[in-house]
Amino acid sequence: MSALTDVNLNRLVVFATVVEAGSLTAAAARLGMAKTMVSAHMQRLEQEVGASLLLRTTRALRLTEAGEAFYAASRRIVSDAEAAIAEASQATGTPHGRLRVTAPIDYGAVVVAPVAVALQQRYPALRIELLSGDRVFDLVADQIDLAIRIGHLTDSGLRAVRIGSFADCLVASSELFRHRTWPQAPSDLAGLPFIALSVLPHALDWTFTCDGQPPQDVRFEATLSTNTAHALRSAAVAGGGLAILPDFVIGSDIATGRLVRVLPEWQLPTGGIHAVFPAASHMARKTRVLIEALQAHVASMEGVAPADHLTVEAVPG
Repeated sequence: MSALTDVNLNRLVVFATVVEAGSLTAAAARLGMAKTMVSAHMQRLEQEVGASLLLRTTRALRLTEAGEAFYAASRRIVSDAEAAIAEASQATGTPHGRLRVTAPIDYGAVVVAPVAVALQQRYPALRIELLSGDRVFDLVADQIDLAIRIGHLTDSGLRAVRIGSFADCLVASSELFRHRTWPQAPSDLAGLPFIALSVLPHALDWTFTCDGQPPQDVRFEATLSTNTAHALRSAAVAGGGLAILPDFVIGSDIATGRLVRVLPEWQLPTGGIHAVFPAASHMARKTRVLIEALQAHVASMEGVAPADHLTVEAVPG
C-alpha cells in the first residue's frame, strides 16, 4: 500500500496554509476553523508523515529541514488539485473571459479571424483579442494565451498542438507570361521576374522536387522584394513576377484565376502549423475550444476528417 494512503490530503492544505500564514492563529482565520482544530491537524500530519515538520516557539514558527521539503511537495499537490478542480468545473461550462491570440498576419486574416468570429458568436462571454504580426511574441511577457506558429518550432518549454500543414507554391499572374514562354522545368525559371519575401533567411534560394526527378536548386534574382506575404501576394496578382507563397494564402486566388500555379508538378517545402501555449498542468477551457475550432476549420479547408482528440506535445529545445 502506498504511503500516500496513510496521509489525509486535507491536512496538506492546512499545512500549506500554516506555512504561508506564518502562524496557527492566522491559518485558522484563513481556513475558517478553530485554532485547536488547526493544531490537531498539524499534530496528526506529523504522525502520518513520521517526521517533525514545524518548530514552534512562543514568538515564531519555522520549518524543519524535512518540513521545507515537504512544504514544496505539498504546495505542488495543492496547486495541481486546485487547477484540476478549476478545469473540471469548466469542462461543461461556458468559455468566458479574455483570450489573447497571436498569429502571422496572413494566417491570422485568412484562418484565425473567421474562426474567432464564429467562436465569439457561439460564446458571447468570450473576448478574443487577435494580435497579428510576423514577429515572434513572447507568450509570457506579452501575456499571450495561444500563438499560431508556422514551420519549425523553437520555443522550448512551451506546449504545442498541430493545427494543420502548409505547402509553399510557385505562382504568378497569367499576364506575366503573355509575352513570355511558359517554363517547363525549374531550369527555365532563371531570369524571370521574381518577387522575394525579404524576411526569409534564404529568400532567393529554393529547391524543387518531383517524383522520379533529381532535386533542382534555383537561385532567383529579385526584381522586387517585400517584408510581408500580404504585399507579396498583391504584387504577384498585379503581374510583378513569380512569387512563392503558402497555399493557405493563395487558395482563393487560384480558384478565381487571379494567380496560377507554375510548375505544379514540382514541389517546394512543406511544414506544420501549430498552436503553442505556455506549459501548464491543465489546459484552460477557452484555449481548448479555440484549438478545436481551428482544427475543425483547417480540416474542412483541406478536405480531411478533423482530429478526434487533442495531441499535446512539448516543443523541443
